[in-house]
Amino acid sequence: MANIKEEAQEYEPKQIKNIAELSSIPTDLEVHKDLEAEFPYKYVILSDERYKIPVSVIASLKSILEENPNLKKFKVKKTGEGLKTSYTTIPLE
Repeated sequence: MANIKEEAQEYEPKQIKNIAELSSIPTDLEVHKDLEAEFPYKYVILSDERYKIPVSVIASLKSILEENPNLKKFKVKKTGEGLKTSYTTIPLE
């Protein structure tokens, strides 16, 4: 068992990427849930990296899919920071 000093020296914060960092997202990616995190979240895995999916993106994509159920790819544009962050879901093909 490590002491606090050793634990602190070995600590590396988890940096979770955001789905808005991707230029194109296939609609058939499997969604995973991290229920063990301090704030549980949903994510997809692409090239062995986790990309967090904000709930607002899922809601927006639902509306787009109601109009275009054959959508294969989309992208997400992120604006703002912190509590003022907003996401725009853009259909591609």
